[in-house]
Amino acid sequence: MISTRTGLLSALGRSDGPRRETLRRALARSRSGSRAALERPKLVLASASPRRLMLLSQVGITPDALRPASLDETPRKGEMPRALATRLARAKAEAARDQIVNDRDLADAFVLAADTVVAVGRRTVLKPTTVDEAVAALQLLSGRAHRVLTALCLVTPEDRERVKLIDTRVRFKRLAREEIEAYIASREWRGKAGGYAIQGLAGCFVQKIVGSYTNVVGLPLTEAVGMLTGEGFPVHFAWVRSADTEID
Repeated sequence: MISTRTGLLSALGRSDGPRRETLRRALARSRSGSRAALERPKLVLASASPRRLMLLSQVGITPDALRPASLDETPRKGEMPRALATRLARAKAEAARDQIVNDRDLADAFVLAADTVVAVGRRTVLKPTTVDEAVAALQLLSGRAHRVLTALCLVTPEDRERVKLIDTRVRFKRLAREEIEAYIASREWRGKAGGYAIQGLAGCFVQKIVGSYTNVVGLPLTEAVGMLTGEGFPVHFAWVRSADTEID
């Protein structure tokens, strides 16, 4: 693989006219028809979320690089929450992939992206950016059920895309004005879908949850690991290596 990569880099580095070829495509084509797996598959996470990093670390996955995308997450006119989450996850994955197509170290990496949306009926509850928006979000969720939708998008080194949408139902207790005010003062709501963090102080607001808890935190682990292993990423190798280290 090293000699092949060196040759491709040399060819791509020539300046004899414009080229549309990328290192990523060239590496994928060099593996075409071969069943040989990448010697050490790499993973790029299209996010800088500490919650997603924490969850991946929980199952022994450490991304080789973070490539968060700066996107306008405003829903399009008439766009439903499911469609919004799916569109944004795809856009994040593709933006991260485009950042690494000619990166000598990451060109043939897997790319994983996720987007989480909170919905009440057909209405999307956006991430609040002001105190007033955070108060309005909590008042809307108070005493009722809502859905947390996370779309996952995995791009393989051959640029195959796999997309999955995970839906979790969460019910809040009725929140007193004092609880909302105290939670707003904690500032925990900042940058959170729906204006709350279930793994934090807002955990005491939740009466019932149906579905994936890690989805509500920000990354549904069962589905993320299933997608990675289904495409040949060696998630479980880290588990075995960890056990061998403990024995030593």
